[in-house]
Amino acid sequence: MTDVALTSSTTDSAGLPVYFVGTRGALFWLALKTGFLTVITLGFYRFWMKTRMRRWFWSATRPGGHPMEYVGDPWEKLLGFFIAVVILTFYIGIINLVVMFVSFSVFSSASVGYLASVVGVIPLWFYAQYRARRYVLARTRWRGVRFGLEKGAWGYAWRALVHWTITLLTLGVLWPRMTFSLEKYMTDRTYFGSARLHQGAHWTMLYRAAIPFILSVLIMVAGAIWVFWLDPIVVSADVTTDDIIRSFEEMMDGDAAAVFPVVGAERLAVFLFAIIGLIYGAIHYRFVSKRQMANYKTTEGVTLHSRLSGPRVASIYILGSIIAYLVLVLGIIGLVVFAILTLGPSAMLGGAMGDFGAAVDLPKSIAVPLIAAFYLSIFLMWNVLYSTFVTFPLMRHMAKTLSLPRRHGLQVISQRDRDEFTEAEGFAEALDLGAAI
Repeated sequence: MTDVALTSSTTDSAGLPVYFVGTRGALFWLALKTGFLTVITLGFYRFWMKTRMRRWFWSATRPGGHPMEYVGDPWEKLLGFFIAVVILTFYIGIINLVVMFVSFSVFSSASVGYLASVVGVIPLWFYAQYRARRYVLARTRWRGVRFGLEKGAWGYAWRALVHWTITLLTLGVLWPRMTFSLEKYMTDRTYFGSARLHQGAHWTMLYRAAIPFILSVLIMVAGAIWVFWLDPIVVSADVTTDDIIRSFEEMMDGDAAAVFPVVGAERLAVFLFAIIGLIYGAIHYRFVSKRQMANYKTTEGVTLHSRLSGPRVASIYILGSIIAYLVLVLGIIGLVVFAILTLGPSAMLGGAMGDFGAAVDLPKSIAVPLIAAFYLSIFLMWNVLYSTFVTFPLMRHMAKTLSLPRRHGLQVISQRDRDEFTEAEGFAEALDLGAAI
């Protein structure tokens, strides 16, 4: 792809394509290697792991054939994490102490203090989200030109609090308004070099993305009305709580049938379908809303067009998660069996199983480290498989379905200054928001 194609003044339906050249096998071995180093360093290597993973994904994504670049420094992340931990320690140790003192003095109860402590962390959570995105953009380049995000983390935090409050008070009806408003706040402060992005359109368009979720909620409500009100499953009106308990005990003993007849229990399957629909609807809304908003992100002479498929994204999440979590569950079962064989049932179940010896004659000094290594390996493999079967196909699909129909504005974009950070993604790491690529 030549620079002439990148700066052409024409507008076509295909636009400037985005290529993705990474392979699943290469990512698997990178995730396995960096994950192993993270485990044996007790988590210290995680900052280098994340940097290497991002560099891999960024270089595999190539708009117009030109690879993206991630130039983040793991030492920045490490230092930022320590700074954030110090600040959060002060908050948790000092501010919470004051909150608990007031709670006991005024309300004579600790519950108010606990609630205030949790609520007090929420603004920091939103602050960390904005700062993490700002850092990632500031360390991302394309064709040598830096991305950037203006300062505004506290502005984002209080807006997020207001929007979440409104969303909860309206029982989720105005969720699309919150999604659009917060994304617009970030997008309108985002730069590619000297070009400032703008989020167009209106928040009501996101209701289309929420249709599967809304339908699932309606099915859930209609099913509840049908099963528990219009045609209740429990048809005996004179059954007391004591009758239910006595009948349950008799059924457990195999002596009698229930005194409260149940008819049409198969109708409860409607809730299973509704729950599956809610899961699909949540995934569909999250990514289709991103596609809709991406199609209205513009800067002078440059537009975006996304063809992301909601069903495709949902299938990636469902199938990939099944693979990753199946390995996790089987691994935990294997860990329990291994612990019982090497340490004996009493080590896992206390005195409930009596004082039985181990089936495998292995010294405890060897068995315990092996169990610890087994435990860490399970979560290592889960992380590797999740990156391979969820993150990889998702990033590939998002990249290959994105294009730039108008791109002649790229020729007038100049470089921007490098943004400096003192805490990088430290707050996101400390608050466990930095696990994603």
